[in-house]
Amino acid sequence: MSDLKKIKEEFLSKLRGNLNLSEINQIKSDLFGKNGLISLQFKKIGTIAEAERKKFASNLNILKVELQELINSKINEIEINEINEKLEKEKIDITLPERSFVRGKIHPVSQTIDEISSIFSEIGFSVEEGPDVENEYNNFTALNTPDNHPARDMHDTFYLDQNKEKLLRTHTSPVQIRTMLKSKPPFKIIAPGRTYRSDSDQTHSPMFHQVEGLHIDKNINMSHLKGCLNYFIKEFFEVDKIKMRFRPSHFPFTEPSAEVDIGYKIKDGKIVIGEGDKWLEILGCGMVHPNVLKNVKVDPEKYQGYAFGIGIDRLAMLKYGINDLRSFFECDYRWLNHFGFDPLDVPTNYRGLSR
Repeated sequence: MSDLKKIKEEFLSKLRGNLNLSEINQIKSDLFGKNGLISLQFKKIGTIAEAERKKFASNLNILKVELQELINSKINEIEINEINEKLEKEKIDITLPERSFVRGKIHPVSQTIDEISSIFSEIGFSVEEGPDVENEYNNFTALNTPDNHPARDMHDTFYLDQNKEKLLRTHTSPVQIRTMLKSKPPFKIIAPGRTYRSDSDQTHSPMFHQVEGLHIDKNINMSHLKGCLNYFIKEFFEVDKIKMRFRPSHFPFTEPSAEVDIGYKIKDGKIVIGEGDKWLEILGCGMVHPNVLKNVKVDPEKYQGYAFGIGIDRLAMLKYGINDLRSFFECDYRWLNHFGFDPLDVPTNYRGLSR
């Protein structure tokens, strides 16, 4: 009996048996390893007489392919059986009653952003977004912020490189720069998002949320700004009347600039917005500085506009009676369960934002 025939009969007999993966790998090594039987037969080819060499090599290759295919088939069969056994053991009976679960809640900040977007969309504003990591030009220079302005100081701004060219945006105002650079007036946008400043206490957080508003068109003036903010504040706090006053202020990117206060009173230990003899600062605003328009290639002789910035976290605290800003970011489920909103309670103007 020839060596090839003997190898074939011996290993075909072994492979037809009930083998595990370890045993098959051992057979594979015995045949095709460095000193395996098939490997040794290939080394013998050079010693065989030339007349028989071609036939021997052909038979050897046929045997090699046959054994390899059988080994691979056995390995595949074992792997499939293992998967089926695992599936059988781990299958889930979908007829079993469901386990108890707790419905998640929408965070007050997310709800407030949705409310703000809903209100401004009613009067023609679109929502724009921008990156949290900004360049110095969009965050400061394009917004007419001088090189020596305190806002650029390391105590306020999180810079990401030694050259102070990359930073975490300190406001969402860079979104208005990006929007105006990529399009042409008129512009009527809001830009809600995360902002970052080096500050932390009961009413300040290193990361907070802000919404920027911008309206650029022909013949826009302060009366349009006042009407817009009056409408927004009444809609957001869901009151019929609102006391509002503008105090002169200064921002590099607006001229004239103003801080906006709204009236309130304390009733039964709670803040009542819209009436009373007390005043509460709520946002900053003003007419867009001509230099900002020039920086984005908008002609200030033809177009004017207003801008405003509102702290979203502060609005949420006022509306929903939350007295510590830090609780927004503590991931306390009990707090979220109390102050959170039903996922299906999508804010809409026609039925009331928070009802």
